[in-house]
Amino acid sequence: MALTALMGTYHHNIDAKGRMSFPTKLRDLLGGEFYVTKSINQKCLTIYSKSEWEKLANKVAALPDSMGGLDIKRWLFSGAGELIPDKQGRVLIPSDLREFAGLTKDVVVIGLDDKAEIWDKELWDAQQNNMDMEAMLAAMQQLGI
Repeated sequence: MALTALMGTYHHNIDAKGRMSFPTKLRDLLGGEFYVTKSINQKCLTIYSKSEWEKLANKVAALPDSMGGLDIKRWLFSGAGELIPDKQGRVLIPSDLREFAGLTKDVVVIGLDDKAEIWDKELWDAQQNNMDMEAMLAAMQQLGI
């Protein structure tokens, strides 16, 4: 892991123009510019530092267009954008990404080690409430945690 772990849960709002304050702690760790894209396995957005984005983008760009590579490229790159905080620490979330993740007003930003996620608050609450703790504990034991 190249940077200090991104962690924590932060509650924010998105305004009518699609801007939201991005958590200072996460912003400081991510750097002056970072990248957002659609999550592959959840209805949320994933945030990457410039260096983590470059690693991911290079891996994806190297995929062959066959065997699903072209679909992966389309998914990742068409749903991505650069986020540069303004002087108030706000970022503009592109409208297509807000729509994908169901972001309307109340959002939750979570740190997730080398990346962060932005969730609609209701979806985040539902995800947390539906978490299978027994399965997670079994996975932790299997992984030696």
